[in-house]
Amino acid sequence: MSRIKVDALQGTSGSDTAITLSGANATVGGTLAVTGVHTIGNNAIYTSDGTAVTQNTVQSLVKCWVKNNQGANDLDSFNISSITDNGTGDYTETLTNAFSSTNFSYNGTCNNFSYNTIFLQSVATNNARMTLQGVLGGSNRDGVVGSKYCGDLA
Repeated sequence: MSRIKVDALQGTSGSDTAITLSGANATVGGTLAVTGVHTIGNNAIYTSDGTAVTQNTVQSLVKCWVKNNQGANDLDSFNISSITDNGTGDYTETLTNAFSSTNFSYNGTCNNFSYNTIFLQSVATNNARMTLQGVLGGSNRDGVVGSKYCGDLA
């Protein structure tokens, strides 16, 4: 069997390395794979399932998410450094890595009570403050809240 051993492949149109392979080779599920840490850049794209369009991989990722219980009790999260309980049904989620602007997209859900609404009260590049309110009474209520953030990180 022939074997080619390289650390990097260079494109013919420039001096930058086109592909860098690092880590150890391993067999994963019967397939040869390169293990270890792999970094993709801001220009990485993928082809859609129907192969009709391409998407930017980095832009399409959820940049942070959190599930918290009754305020500052972080059940699980990604890119959240802290949650502040500002009072009943009033939370501020602070991000580990900030967004480049306040024009990021936020989605919040609550799974504790029926007929609740999450209102985004304020946003900064590194945090979002929201209130969880009961629709029928309109007063703030504590509950299990899940949040997702999408946008461009700084």
